[in-house]
Amino acid sequence: MIGLHNIGNTMAADAKAKTATKKAATRRKAATKDSQFRNFTPYKPKRSEEYLSEGQLDHLRGILSQWRTQLMEEVDRTVNHMQDDAANFPDPADRATQEEEFSIELRTRDRERKLIKKINRTIDSLETDDFGYCETCGIEIGLRRLEARPTATQCVDCKALDEIKERQIHG
Repeated sequence: MIGLHNIGNTMAADAKAKTATKKAATRRKAATKDSQFRNFTPYKPKRSEEYLSEGQLDHLRGILSQWRTQLMEEVDRTVNHMQDDAANFPDPADRATQEEEFSIELRTRDRERKLIKKINRTIDSLETDDFGYCETCGIEIGLRRLEARPTATQCVDCKALDEIKERQIHG
């Protein structure tokens, strides 16, 4: 009888593991589907191509424009969602929940609004000779870093040092 009990537990554990694996795969697919870079194609520089050539700048400009468009669409969706879902709930708890949800959404949109401004400044700065160079030390930021974070103004090393200093100061 003890052997049958162990087999039952093993089968139940296997079923749970399969279910967890399926759920994880579904989450990964959903995350990939919702990713802003799902159709991203990295730029392949030619052998003799210099840093931030016209082709590379056009590539970065396209990334920034697409990112800005996606953020603007999200702002529009938020406005429509808040207009459609705005209701005067009789229950104070329901009203408070809705106000908190709207507050979180508005804070997120405010951060995105600031990001849109930063994207616009970056698009404008693509025309300057200092774009793509670290504001702190002056070395090349690097094409791959700019593809990952097109609004970057510092190289990886200087940004890491700034973050370490900030953590030391602010805890």
